[in-house]
Amino acid sequence: MVAALGLVWGATFMVMEVALRGITPFWLAAARIGFATLLMVAIWGWRGFKLFAQPLGKMDVIRIVAIGALSSAVPFMLLSWGQQYVTSGFAGVSMAAVALLVLPLAHFLVPGESLTPRKVAGFVIGFLGVVILIGGQAFASTGQSLEGFGRAACVAAAGCYAVSSVQMRLLPQVDSIGLNAVTLLIGAVIVIFAAWAIEGPPPSTDRNTLYVLLFLGLVPTAGASLLRVLVIRSAGPVFMSLVNYQVPVWSVVLGALVLAEPLPPSLLSALALILCGVGLSQYGPLSRLFRRQ
Repeated sequence: MVAALGLVWGATFMVMEVALRGITPFWLAAARIGFATLLMVAIWGWRGFKLFAQPLGKMDVIRIVAIGALSSAVPFMLLSWGQQYVTSGFAGVSMAAVALLVLPLAHFLVPGESLTPRKVAGFVIGFLGVVILIGGQAFASTGQSLEGFGRAACVAAAGCYAVSSVQMRLLPQVDSIGLNAVTLLIGAVIVIFAAWAIEGPPPSTDRNTLYVLLFLGLVPTAGASLLRVLVIRSAGPVFMSLVNYQVPVWSVVLGALVLAEPLPPSLLSALALILCGVGLSQYGPLSRLFRRQ
């Protein structure tokens, strides 16, 4: 299941690159989250609309809205917009920064998640990779003057995912599928409103683009979310973190093989540094996991 998740999420950026040929970026994000929301709400209803085991406080409600915005709405829009100016491989590598950005956030916000010397070293190494990724010529230019902003948008999307991950850990006991459905529903409202306000009514699309949008909504968004829940329930969140190593690799490989995207040395150096940083910061829990196996 972890291998399938790595491949599906890694291929998402390549599929988004294809979808952008037939639809505007914000409506791409809206279609992706809209189809996923319909499926997840249907599954949630079939399970009896389970959610929290206890009444929520005001802070919990605010946190859920923030998670809905930062786990889907904002990063989906940032990635769709950013991929107009950078390649799919760049977008995929930027997502590897999520595991690194969680480290300092968890240190200050989550009890018992203090930074250790090994985690600090891993963060520094990975952060150097992120600097190389954004600065210099981490990826060949698409000829657009907004390429720098496209790079920043992709890394900002990774930051959104990191913040939402930490906020999820602060919620009381919750049904995972119910939380996915609710946060996607919140995100869908935000994205559809933003797309309509910025890009106007939904554009007409050809049949092939519609198929691509259906795939993005049902497979890497809704389907992968369900698979993620199964992995965490059966093997735990530490084992789930192995996906972090696969997504950027698949995005680079598929972008090069299918879309003929270039592979400059600076990108490969950034990818190596980020993965080394993630590996060093997660070495302790992963080694304990495999010793138990």
